[in-house]
This record gives sequence, C-alpha cells and structure tokens, in this order.
Amino acid sequence: MTGKGKGNNAKGKPPKKIVPRKALGVPDKATLLAFLNAAKGAIGHREVAIAFGIKGDDRRALKVLLSDLAAEGAIAKTGRKEIASKTIPPDGGVFQIIEIDTHGDLLARACGRDEEHFGPAVRVAAGKPQVRHEGPPPGVNDRFVGKVRTDHEGAYEVLIIKRLDKAVSKVFGVFMAGDKPLAQGGYVKPSDKKMRYDLLIAPEHMKNARDGDLVAARLLPHRGYGPKRAEILEIYGNTADPKAASILAIAAHNIPMGFSPEEEAQADAALPAPLGDREDLRALPLLTIDPEDARDHDDAVFAQARADGGFKIIVAIADVAHYVTPGSPLDEGAIMRGNSVYFPDRVVPMLPLRLSADLCSLIDGVDRPCMALEIMIDASGTKQSHRFMRAMMNSAASLTYGQAQNAIDGITDDVTAPLLDTALRPLWAAYHALTKARDVRQPLEIDSPERKIVLGEDGKVESIGLRERLDAHRLIEEMMILANVCAAETLEDKRSALIYRVHDQPSETKLAALGDFLATVNMKWAKGQPPTPARFNKVLALAKETENAAMINEIVLRTQAQAIYDTGNLGHFGLNLRKYAHFTSPIRRYADLIVHRALISSHGYGKDGLRDKDAAQLQHIAELITATERRGMAAEREATDRYVAAFLSERVGATFEGRITSVTRFGLFIRLHETGGDGLVPVTSLGREYFHHDESGHALIGGESGDRWELGARVQVRLVEATPVTGGLLFEMVSDPKAGPPPGRKQMRGPMRGTTPMRRPSSVRPGGVTRRR
Repeated sequence: MTGKGKGNNAKGKPPKKIVPRKALGVPDKATLLAFLNAAKGAIGHREVAIAFGIKGDDRRALKVLLSDLAAEGAIAKTGRKEIASKTIPPDGGVFQIIEIDTHGDLLARACGRDEEHFGPAVRVAAGKPQVRHEGPPPGVNDRFVGKVRTDHEGAYEVLIIKRLDKAVSKVFGVFMAGDKPLAQGGYVKPSDKKMRYDLLIAPEHMKNARDGDLVAARLLPHRGYGPKRAEILEIYGNTADPKAASILAIAAHNIPMGFSPEEEAQADAALPAPLGDREDLRALPLLTIDPEDARDHDDAVFAQARADGGFKIIVAIADVAHYVTPGSPLDEGAIMRGNSVYFPDRVVPMLPLRLSADLCSLIDGVDRPCMALEIMIDASGTKQSHRFMRAMMNSAASLTYGQAQNAIDGITDDVTAPLLDTALRPLWAAYHALTKARDVRQPLEIDSPERKIVLGEDGKVESIGLRERLDAHRLIEEMMILANVCAAETLEDKRSALIYRVHDQPSETKLAALGDFLATVNMKWAKGQPPTPARFNKVLALAKETENAAMINEIVLRTQAQAIYDTGNLGHFGLNLRKYAHFTSPIRRYADLIVHRALISSHGYGKDGLRDKDAAQLQHIAELITATERRGMAAEREATDRYVAAFLSERVGATFEGRITSVTRFGLFIRLHETGGDGLVPVTSLGREYFHHDESGHALIGGESGDRWELGARVQVRLVEATPVTGGLLFEMVSDPKAGPPPGRKQMRGPMRGTTPMRRPSSVRPGGVTRRR
C-alpha cells in the first residue's frame, strides 16, 4: 500500500501489531492463503514470519513458498517485499480504476508501494465521492483513497473517500532502437508532451518491439536518480502507418475498439422494424442534411408553412431503442463506450456498423423506424405546441450541407432541383422564423472555429483548414436544439426520470478574473450582477471592432464552465435555456438513447423503454457518460494535433501568421491561422531581458523595456520543430512586441524568468501584420 509505512490503511495509520505465534515452522499453502485473506491488505515478508514464528533457515523456505505462490498467481506482490491476497480486497487504501466493465461499472484494484495492483477488481460504488472534488467524474486510470464494503448482495464494492492526482500506469509512445548510452535494447519516446524524458528498455523487456513501433510501456520500480526504465506491454502498429496519430490516441485513452461476439450476434440478427402501430410519415419529404464525410444519418427534418404565418416542423430521429434494448449485449457495450469517437481517418462507433450505418441510419429511399416530433411555431419562431410519436419514415434525399446551401443559393443539381419548392424553401423559411426567437433568447455567441483535416488516398494529410459555417449548418442546429428542449419539457411534464444536458453558469472566481482582465483593456464588468449570455454578448460586441477582439473572445470562452450530463437540472447557460436534454443523436450518444427510452416508457410506446432499475442508476450513468465524452474529446484533440504536426514537419523553417492564445510564465502559445495548429514560443527565446508574467493582464512584460506580449496579439512565428508523435510544435518569434513604457529603475517583482541572451536578427523583423477579416 502507499504511505509511509507498510500496509497502511486509508488514513495512513499502521496496521495492528502482529502477535508472534509459537514457532510452528513454514505453513502449508492453504494455511498461508487463509492468513492473507484474513489480513485484508498488504503485508510484509517479515510480518508473515513473525505471525508464524518462523526463524533461521525456515525464512528461506518461506521465501521460496511465497515466490511459488506468486508465480502460480495465488497471491499478488504489492511491493519489493510485500504480498497480499489475490481474492480478498483490503479494507481500505489507495485504489486505481482499471477499466469499465460491460455493465458500465467502473472497476478498481488496490495499489501497492511500487504502484503494483493487487487483490481482485472491485466495483466502484455508485454515487458521488464522500469528499467534494472539483473536476470531471472519475474515469479509467484515476486514483483515489477508498473504503471497501459489501453491497446488499454480499459483493465487494469500494467507496471513493478522496480523489487523488492521476498516476502514470502506462506510457504510450514510439519505441526507438538502441542508439543511446545505456540503451542496449532501446528506449520509448513518450507521446505525452508533459513527459520530458525517454524510458530505457532492456532487451528482455522489448517484447519483440521494432524501431518505430507504437507501444504501451509500464514503468518499472525506480528508486533514486538515473534514467527511468520500463517494459513493453503492447504493440499497436508503426509510425510508418499514416494512421499512427489516431492509433496512439485510441490506445492512450482506453477507447474500446471492436465489439464482443454477443454484440455482433445481436446486431446481425436484427431485422428491419415493421410499421405496426407507428405513425406513417413516409409520404413526407423528410431530408437528412449532414457533412460530406458522414458515416451515419440519425436526424431528418421537414417544414410546412401554415396559414397563420407560422410553421409545422417535423424532426425525425433514428429509433435506436428498437434495436438496442435495455440490458442486452448491445446496451452493455454502448454504455461502456458512452459515445462514438471521431478521428480524421476513422470513427470508433458506439454501435456496430450493421446498426449505425444500416438499420438505424436514415438512408434515403428506405423505410426506417424513428422517434418523431411535430412542433408548431408562430411567425416569430416561438414554440406553440409539440407532440412526440413513434413513426416510420422514408428519407426523400440524403444531402450534404454544401449541397443544400447551394440549392437555396440558386445552384441546384439533379437531387435538389425537385425538392427546392417542396422541401428546401419551407425549411429555410422556418429556420428564418427560428432565428428571430434565437435573437430574443440571446444564447452565448462565441467564435470558435473548427479545424478540418483532409486526408489523401495514401492516408497522409493533404490539407488543413477551418470548417465552413453555412446557414445549412445553423438550420439543422436550431431545429435540433428545439427538439432537445421539447424532449426535456415533455419528460418533466410526464414526471419521468431523465438525464439533462447541463451547462452551469461561470464560477465567481472566473468571473472575478474576467473583470480584472477587462479593466486592463478599459472595459467594464459590473461585479455583483448575475452573469447572463446577453452580458457576455455585449462585451463581445463592444470588442468586435477593436484590436482586442480575439483576445476577449478567448478569455470569455475560458470563463465558461464545461457542459456535463446530470439528473439535476441547472439549465443550459450557453444556450440560455432552462430545460435541455440530448435527444437527437442516439446512434452516437448513449445519453440520447436514455432520453428515447424515457419517452417510450412515459408514452406507453412499447416494452423497450426505460426500466425502473435503470432509472435508479441514471446519476451513475450520467457521470459515466460525462467521463467517456471527455475521454473521446481528449483523444480527438490529441490525434488532430499529431496530424497537424505531421503535416507541418516538412515545413520546418517556414514563417506563419498566428495569434497568441495563451500566456504563461514559461512562454507564449501560438495558434496558426493557416492550420489551427498550436505551439509554444519559449520565454527563453524572446530576448535578453527578464520577463514578468502579468497573470491578470495575460501578458509577458519586459523587465527593462516594458515591451509586452499580450494574449490575442497577431504575430508571425518561424517553425523550429514539429514532433508528430507528441503533436508538439515549437516556434521562435519573428514579430516585434507591443511597445510599452519602460519600468524605469523600479525592479519588477513577481514570477520572473531569466532568459538566454538572444538577439533577433534585424533581417527578419517584419512591419505590421495584415489583419484578416
């Protein structure tokens, strides 16, 4: 166990004193195992010897016995000279979450002194930790102090007492053949940017790894100074594979790949749903409008003008609940994954392709079951009424965003021309009405462009740019938001259990920091007044035509809380909505499937709705899918960074335009306009003088010159290094800083950083940087 003494419990107290027995000699295996089971925790070799009164030469025999039991897997080593039962967990101590089982439960094992796991895997008790912990819900690899108890069925479970910082259990990276001193076998270059050291791999720990292989390595026990050593656990591929970026991200974040035989069998046995009691919507020209690279189609829309100037809107969503029934193998697999994860080269789907790309996908020209919603709005876009239905539809066409937008702009094709008057123009008219209601509601308007990576046939990056935002995107977005509101309202009216999509308002700490920053750019944020999206929008509007627009947009974005899933309704601050639940993407999000089941059970649409025992576990499910969502987002972001670094690795030495997106005491983070790539300009490369980090002003200020490097400033940088395995970019500054008044004789205080003398050549000092509109 971790702690100052051997076998410490959760509170750091030493175990009870072991009373030596009369010398009985070395026990047999059964007696020793019974003793370890009763000990309920890690215990040292010395304590075992004392307990059995073993002395002299018998100690060697005990050592042999313990080694044999460990080799057989009957006991677990928890440290250099500590052991524990492999079948009975300790009463308490430090645990680490190792996996998510097929039921969606988190499983944890106790941690020994050298971070070795021991004892059986124990289910983490559902519910919130006993001690408040800021941050996301617990997930795989998280460590905590826990207390073991038995549940109502007599099975072991561990209650989280206190969350701990994450410990490194696996290191992912690239194996390099031994070309370093002391690296007779080789070494692993970690893919994590935060790890500044390589790991030595001895020949006996290589596991047949070859130069350039993508691997997972386990740190070996290490005491004192010197290089860290590790052993190879798994090999995932090679850096020569263009898909290495996503392979590493998938492995590093434990994203489940593939499906169990039971899941595949259930999916293969599924048949198209019959019409039965469903409402028949097949005569309506419902359309799916998706990205060009969409692998599935889970939502379709239709609009029709009304005589009073309002509109009838129908939003139809794939009826995944018909195929993924509660408690089935597909259901257990879906909750374990939580959501689909999207990479430039692949999708890791939540459901097998037989469902996600076929039976559940609203393919044009094919009958498909759906959960549909009829919404009536007036000419101002205000919702007047709505009703849900379980229905059958047949999509009139599967359009791309660009295809739909072109048709509205006057450029039709063979598919869109017949649909222009009957389907597309009514949709756009209804959308324009919805924008009026949106303008009144005033959701948060933050400019946050998304990168688009285009791969060639060889799997390598052809281009990187920003995704275009069209009215077609906004149309689908507004209709999906409206449908999500209707789902939450209906389930509340039905007094049904549900999982909300919650976005809390910013914390007081973040709001205070925002106010301090705005004061530095002569803008006001009245303290004490409640934050609203409209207040933030006013700040963004005032800043829009100033040189600080980008900087203020970035700070406002960082002020916001993260959205989560929860059974308690706090509303959605960013959308400025009081009730909101995800309903529109059940193919790729488990949260939406829960909402569908709740609608089915509350309306009496069938026996495949939300079960009572599942409703009782919704908070646990909400925490779990929040964790899987963040896991997927982190993996997607890391893979994108690696693709960008690989793309730019052939342009080292080139100059790029960018913007300062973060200011730290150790340097400036720059986001490139061309690719959206993020990289660092170290403070040590900025010049001769010391730099003071003005935290509230988000700036580095020269201690002698007063020159400033400020958040949001447009700059030119030269690419010094691009590392595909980590996704890291290193720059040197080409632009000049913003001139400031010299501090004079007064010595600047605070977190100062000394820099290496480095004079920027005059030949690379540009004039002003052209501002892009």
